[in-house]
Amino acid sequence: MMPYFMNMANKIRIDKYLGEMEIGTRSEVKKMIQNRRVCINEETITNPGYKLTPNEDTVFVDGHEITYQKYVYYMFYKPAGCVSANVDNVHKTVMEYLSDAPGKNLSVIGRLDLDTEGLMLISNDGEFSHSLLSPKKHVSKEYYAIIKGKVDETDCKAFEQGIDIGEDKPCKSAVLNILKSDKQSEVLITITEGKFHQVKRMVAALGKEVIYLKRMKMGRYQLDENLNPGEYRTFTKEEINDVERYKRGII
Repeated sequence: MMPYFMNMANKIRIDKYLGEMEIGTRSEVKKMIQNRRVCINEETITNPGYKLTPNEDTVFVDGHEITYQKYVYYMFYKPAGCVSANVDNVHKTVMEYLSDAPGKNLSVIGRLDLDTEGLMLISNDGEFSHSLLSPKKHVSKEYYAIIKGKVDETDCKAFEQGIDIGEDKPCKSAVLNILKSDKQSEVLITITEGKFHQVKRMVAALGKEVIYLKRMKMGRYQLDENLNPGEYRTFTKEEINDVERYKRGII
């Protein structure tokens, strides 16, 4: 399944178009064009500088249609032990799991700790990434956590009031929903910030310890239950529509 894409109104050179679609290197693409292997709207093109309008003009290479996709969007189930980075000398990185995913300059939207599992969004759309990560947007993030220690309503109120984790200001009001309260408790935690190790530090400030953490939601995006750890998929049409809503600030 190929990723959904955004419409583009601006013209682009055919060699740049094919290069961005990873058809080949710049020199390889130029050779394809010069060897009359590229057609635009059923007309053979031999000039690498020829300009076309993506999603209006139709491009073929060796008879196969090449659809332009400026931005790509993926949902990834990050497993524990995976690093939220492009390169690491010790642990497997997110990008290694997406090594066969189409799209250049992919970046993680919102990192997770090494031992934290769950929802991760990946894209090359910087505007979309900013719309989710900007502190001014207050995009919510929900985590499922297993906590060592009994959790009660006092803890819920502390989360609501804002917990001091040793920084200049206490954390913003957060939500702690108790699923199970025992020596080993299960909870859902919703925050609107992204401080370093925030959930673990908030729980530690209450004298308890997070022993398992999994991100379930990020804004309107929810971890696909059909994904296994280490698997990814492209955004659905509905999720792409939400991309536009976030970028326009109407969510």
